[in-house]
Amino acid sequence: MLSLEKVTKIYHGEGNEVVAVRDVDLEVQKKDFLLIAGRSGSGKTTLLSLIGALTRPTSGRVVLDGTDVWTLDDGKLSAMRNRRVGFMFQFPSLIPTLNVTNNLRLAASFHDVDYDIDGRVKELISLVGLQDKAKVYPNQLSGGQQRRVAIARALMNGPDLILADEPTGDLDEETEKEIMQILKKTNDEGAAVVLISHSPELVKFAKRRFWMSDGALIKRADSTS
Repeated sequence: MLSLEKVTKIYHGEGNEVVAVRDVDLEVQKKDFLLIAGRSGSGKTTLLSLIGALTRPTSGRVVLDGTDVWTLDDGKLSAMRNRRVGFMFQFPSLIPTLNVTNNLRLAASFHDVDYDIDGRVKELISLVGLQDKAKVYPNQLSGGQQRRVAIARALMNGPDLILADEPTGDLDEETEKEIMQILKKTNDEGAAVVLISHSPELVKFAKRRFWMSDGALIKRADSTS
């Protein structure tokens, strides 16, 4: 489905350069569940943004279904990200002036969709267990509830790939477990998941595990194929 081929990302500033990601090769297939761990500053978040075509690599290629995504024009690239990739960032980043329903509806507003938007919203709100919060605004939700809304928003367009950056980092153990079960269900239904996390409790969900150090991606010896 998606592959990174010798991908490197270098940031320049004030007379020096930082190699955030170096020479990464990675294949992500349908129903993959990858966990990437590593120390702060090792390049994990930059790698995730490269996988999701939010950041252009300095060198190398990001290939989706045989097409180098950075050969697409801006419109096609934006459409690809919106339709095929679901992003779950470290913080929920919900729109504060929109209630839960409209935060989800927003994800379907950037292109023509072939599904019943209202029906999909109801389905996802039920999936994340927030049926009684549909008309509530983000500042009226707990941190865990906001994360649930962010998951539902990421799933709105039925993406092939879910990219999750520490989605349970500041949550209690029970809420973390519930959110991971939602991701597992999504993965079982066919979506690939790439998860960044420091939590040892989440290792059991991954089919492949990697360690990132100084921009390099290293496959864990205990990982499956």
